[in-house]
Amino acid sequence: MNLNFGPQHPAAHGVLRLIIQLNGELIEKTDPHIGLLHRGTEKLIENKSFIQGLPYFDRLDYVSMLAQEHTYCLAIENINNKNNYNNYKAMIRTLFDEITRILNHLLAVACHALDIGSMSSVFWAFEEREKLMEFYERVSGARMHAAFYRPINRFNNNAISNTLLNDILFFSKNFFNTLNEMHNILTYNKIWKQRLVGIGTYNFNLCKEMGLSGVMSRCVGIKRDLRLSKSETYANYYYLNFRSFIGQNGDSFDRYLIRMNEMSESINIINQIIKKINNNKNFKQNNFSTLIEKKDILKKKNDSFMENIIQHFKYWSEDIQIKNNFSWQSIESPKGEFSVFLISSNRNYPYKCKIRSPAFQNLQLLNKLTLGHYLADLVTLIGTIDIVFGEIDK
Repeated sequence: MNLNFGPQHPAAHGVLRLIIQLNGELIEKTDPHIGLLHRGTEKLIENKSFIQGLPYFDRLDYVSMLAQEHTYCLAIENINNKNNYNNYKAMIRTLFDEITRILNHLLAVACHALDIGSMSSVFWAFEEREKLMEFYERVSGARMHAAFYRPINRFNNNAISNTLLNDILFFSKNFFNTLNEMHNILTYNKIWKQRLVGIGTYNFNLCKEMGLSGVMSRCVGIKRDLRLSKSETYANYYYLNFRSFIGQNGDSFDRYLIRMNEMSESINIINQIIKKINNNKNFKQNNFSTLIEKKDILKKKNDSFMENIIQHFKYWSEDIQIKNNFSWQSIESPKGEFSVFLISSNRNYPYKCKIRSPAFQNLQLLNKLTLGHYLADLVTLIGTIDIVFGEIDK
């Protein structure tokens, strides 16, 4: 029997449509159709200046906003050879990347539990997500599409206050209570284990063949995390003490446990970053504390005020011109390795922008993942991949 699953099903993430071939209740084939979300994001970025292209990255995976902005900023900085991973700007980026990781995993775990039938986790997780989105709002004015990071020497230092850092510390102290509640109601729950243990198992070879990354690769025992890689690390991770987690069975329960453990490790990273900032008050006096590069256009002498305004407008509307070069930059986003390939051509906008989104790679696994499983396991398998369609169909 052929069965149509989604897109109206609550577990289908809005636009996913699966054409399933069934033999009784066993799935023999799954054909995913990803719907009509295509907005031509890469081409839009190629027709905007470098700074105007930044907000598009919030709208790809709209649960991991700042992590994707970070990749784009690093790609531009790589072209200009202006990477510095041990300054105030890098620390703030690391701090908000980990806040973003918690945001993503809370939604992934809670909605996965809801799809399977456990409702309590959603209320606890969304209460914590409200607090995290408030931190987004306090630095950028937006709860989701922050557009907060800026490439090269531009950084709004005024957005970060001691009060904000103390509030983030207070959040991190209380967040473990929520994690414990989720562990108590899920990790040690007999029904949850029956629905996840041994479901959606795959091996190292299939993981390599499908190009999986992030939690989807670590659950089969692959020790790959860009934050811990000596050659590919970024932001301030090289100077921090933390660990990554791997699984052994490659099943849905392993992936769930890795996401839960990553949230607690993100709290560890957040605490280390805030401690470093508080211990060194000179960070805020460095050359990243201004929104404009070293020349402050509005304070030029021997010019009329109107002339200054015109120069200021030209500086911000024309943006930076970048010489001919190219850059490939990856980061460890919550869903896997998110990459941006940029080619510049001595203009103020990119000649070519190519985005590699992890959820698109991970979704390709679904056909082989569902093979031989029951129809009742399908929702479990969709939830364990943790997909968002904004980045699947760009």
